[in-house]
Order: sequence, then C-alpha cells, then structure tokens
Amino acid sequence: MFHKEGHKIIMITIAVVVLAILCIDYFISMEWLRTSLMLVVIAFFVIILQFFRNPKRIGTPNEHHALSPVDGKVVVIEEVFEKEYFKDKRIQVSVFMSPINVHVTRYPIGGNVVFSKYHPGKYLVAWHPKASEENERTTVVVENKPFGKILYRQIAGALAKRIVNYAVVDAPIKQGADSGFIKFGSRVDLFLPLDAKIKVALNQKVKGGVSVIAEK
Repeated sequence: MFHKEGHKIIMITIAVVVLAILCIDYFISMEWLRTSLMLVVIAFFVIILQFFRNPKRIGTPNEHHALSPVDGKVVVIEEVFEKEYFKDKRIQVSVFMSPINVHVTRYPIGGNVVFSKYHPGKYLVAWHPKASEENERTTVVVENKPFGKILYRQIAGALAKRIVNYAVVDAPIKQGADSGFIKFGSRVDLFLPLDAKIKVALNQKVKGGVSVIAEK
C-alpha cells in the first residue's frame, strides 16, 4: 500500500525505469555492464517505493497514550522552552526518520486540532541544532482531556523538499490517522506536558501510530 502523496512520483518513476531499461538493453552490448546498470535502475525504483509505502496500522485508541507520530529513532528527550505556541516549558521528544523509514505522519492523540501553521525555511540537516527553528516546518497542536494540548512539528531536512500537512483547525481527529507526509523524510518533534510519563528511551526505534511515547 502506497501513500497518495507518492502516486504521481511512482508513476513517473515507472516510466523512467522502463525507458532506462530499454535504452540500456539496446545501447549497451557488454553483458556485465548491461546487467549492472539494470540492477542499479531497479534498486532506484525499489528505494522510491520504500519512501512512499503506507502500512495500515489499526490499533485500539487510548486517550491516555501519546503515540509516535512517525517511524524512526528517538534522538532527543529533554525539557525545553517551546517558543512558538506554548511559550513555556515542555518535554520535547524528537524522532529522526532515515530514508528507509515510513514517511507518513500520524496524529499522536485523538481530539481536536487547535492550531496548524506552515513555516517556509531552510533545509539544514535534520540533526542540526537550529533545524527545529530555521528549516521548513509545520506546527500542529491537538487537544484532548488527559493531555490537554500536545504540539508536534514536522521538520524538513537536507533531502526533504516538501512537507504535506492535513491538519485543519477545529477538525476532530482520530489517534493514529494520517496527518501528513514529509517527502524524503526528516524529523518530527513532539512537545508534551511536563507531567507526562515518558515511555521511550534515547536511540529507541519507534513506529508511527503504534509506539507509546508518553502516558498520562
């Protein structure tokens, strides 16, 4: 199953791959070189498919759990001052996505969207200290009773050139449902209340819409 954001790119890639294989077969006479080039083209196609896969994950909603918005590895767990929306201290949990991770963004909790904003910006590498404030990004705040308000931020990286955000203010949303996509992936920061119980550790691998990041 592939995400709708990748349908156009996948179709274009198929056309390019077929054309490339036909050209290689026609113009390259050396068998070893022809085979090697075809394998490279096929590998490229497989990588593109990996970027846009969208596995269906159906879990049992739990309003006391905040789930990981994306697949990846936990790279930050720290108390920070969130400047944009809360303007107070929060626990930040950041998940880094490698090129081979699923790049779908999912709602960490169910409830209502209370804030959604896009910020144009740079394309610093995702682990750069200023990426959260200077890169292209979207900020979304969702609210439910146990957690109050949770903010998550999609952040573009050196390869990510387009962030897709489906969150609409005042819209009711379901925990784990698709909330967007980061094309060629990067990082998502999650900002939680200080009294939330963090259930993950640094360098832990997590799955979007499945792994419990925090409990309250």
